[in-house]
Amino acid sequence: MAPLKTSFPKDKIKIVLLESISVSAVDTFKKMGYTHIEQHAGALSGEELDEVLKDAKVVCIRSKTQMTEAVIKKAKKLVAIGCFCIGTNQVDLDAANKAGVCVFNAPFSNTRSVAELVIATAIMLIRRIPDKDKAAHAGEWDKSSVNSHEIRGKRLGVIGYGHIGSQVSILAEAMGLKVSYYDVDNKLPLGNAEKVDSLKTLIEESDILTLHVPGNSGTQNLLDKKVLSWFTKGQLLINMSRGDVVDIDALKIALEEKRISGAAVDVFPEEPKNKEEKFSSSLQNVSNVILTPHIGGSTEEAQWNIGLDVSSKLIKYIESGTSIGSHSIPELSLPKMEDTHRILHIHKNVSGVLSEINSKISKLNVNILGQYLSTNFDVGYVVLDIAKNDSLYTLKELKRIDHTIKVRILY
Repeated sequence: MAPLKTSFPKDKIKIVLLESISVSAVDTFKKMGYTHIEQHAGALSGEELDEVLKDAKVVCIRSKTQMTEAVIKKAKKLVAIGCFCIGTNQVDLDAANKAGVCVFNAPFSNTRSVAELVIATAIMLIRRIPDKDKAAHAGEWDKSSVNSHEIRGKRLGVIGYGHIGSQVSILAEAMGLKVSYYDVDNKLPLGNAEKVDSLKTLIEESDILTLHVPGNSGTQNLLDKKVLSWFTKGQLLINMSRGDVVDIDALKIALEEKRISGAAVDVFPEEPKNKEEKFSSSLQNVSNVILTPHIGGSTEEAQWNIGLDVSSKLIKYIESGTSIGSHSIPELSLPKMEDTHRILHIHKNVSGVLSEINSKISKLNVNILGQYLSTNFDVGYVVLDIAKNDSLYTLKELKRIDHTIKVRILY
């Protein structure tokens, strides 16, 4: 990706990186000519967050910084948010959409890291390594093979057969597991995986259950007290999806009653914002339980790839207006045009706006070399490539159009 000259000086475009974003992102921005980069090791909130975003064009976050409606409204100059992680739950997408702020993430870059940890913890749990490890640290020499098993030949139930769930499926088959999956959408099975029509059936037929569902109202408390009552034969449970998917207190009871013989949990309903905050969970000190601090995707390889992926999407949007992968404003894939000026117009999706845009351009006798449009329920996104000598007048007139949210000239 070669650097593109923009109308707004790149050294004036403030990019804020929070939560120790990978150096690969910083290197990518610098390589493309962006030097006004402000980095913070941890998450920010309240007045501190508002202050650093006051004059920022781009903010890069991971999972802790909360981009609420109030935060987005105060960040008047913000044009894009980069979520350097799988999800976008930390961003009010509706508010970003209505404010004309583009939101990107990296839905696939840490897939392998999470999948490997699922398989690793499954092996640890089925061999009861957490208890053996604890005993050894306490000076006990427990070599018993009782309740310690091979993973080969067991059935893995995958709840949510998306990018991570299907990757787990492939790795599991290579380890000799039989795989079944349940998904609310119709997903094509990979390898020899078998689709199951109900969550109850999947739980009852599987030896190990692993969760890979998105965080939304439909998955919140998915494994509640009732669903956890379907675990009756000492299955293992792994959750590396979202913290509010499993009722932690009900899970503790199932573990104590031996209906579930072990669990690995990487995500929690409430998580510390930084290393200084103390972590507390009702699952602490429960037998054969592995607790990890939301590190499913925290490998150097995954963070490096995420840094490259999201920073590249942000740069494409800043420099060309391309919004493929956006979770807020409509998606557009845009070609590069020579000897033109490109103007982005984001507006409320109401009738008459596009007509008014074309009417103003017609009255100005502007030579249009390219026009692109995409809409969602709330917002319309129009990109115009026009002759260079027409750009200043056109930009001024487009800003006057009713229902305009944001107008930018790129080059």
